[in-house]
Amino acid sequence: MNNRYILLAADIVSWVFTPFYMPTIAFIVLLMFSYLKALNPGYKIAMILLVYLFTVLFPRIMIYIYRRINGWTKHQMSRRERRYVPYTISIICYSALLFIMETFHMPHFTSAIVAAALLIQVICAVVNNWIKISTHAAASGGVIGMLFAFSIIFNFNAINWLALCILLCGCVCTARMILRQHTYREIIFGVLIGIASGCGAVIVL
Repeated sequence: MNNRYILLAADIVSWVFTPFYMPTIAFIVLLMFSYLKALNPGYKIAMILLVYLFTVLFPRIMIYIYRRINGWTKHQMSRRERRYVPYTISIICYSALLFIMETFHMPHFTSAIVAAALLIQVICAVVNNWIKISTHAAASGGVIGMLFAFSIIFNFNAINWLALCILLCGCVCTARMILRQHTYREIIFGVLIGIASGCGAVIVL
């Protein structure tokens, strides 16, 4: 009975903190703690909605359709050799969003968030040739990396938020291992890729 509840909790954590939400969460943090908080509330809501559509709703719908066409369960589609199409879908959606943001000259650091998320997807897709990287871990690490970079650039104390993000990252990684979706090595590689990509994209771009 206890194992059943543990598995249920792990499944809920994995669902709530799906990688698709990483850019949206990063946007919310940026709009709360940077100079962008002075933007018109309606404009900020529109930005978050745009990000949500292209990084959460559209990819999830298309991946769901792809999975249903093949008759696979979520667990069956998580096999390394079946992850290329979901990666491709996410990369196309993220690239389209980045193109829209650059076309309409949206604030620079908002584009950096999408670029970081896109970079994580591309690296995970490439590394997938050899190892099944945990995109949950990579996304969680990406939030940590971006938050750290933004705290340096905008000179604000992010200790509490970093502690919270690290704690949540640990919960997500633990959940993925409990569900036997990834090994310890796949989790560690994911977190490191996420932190490096998130921090590097914000600082460099």
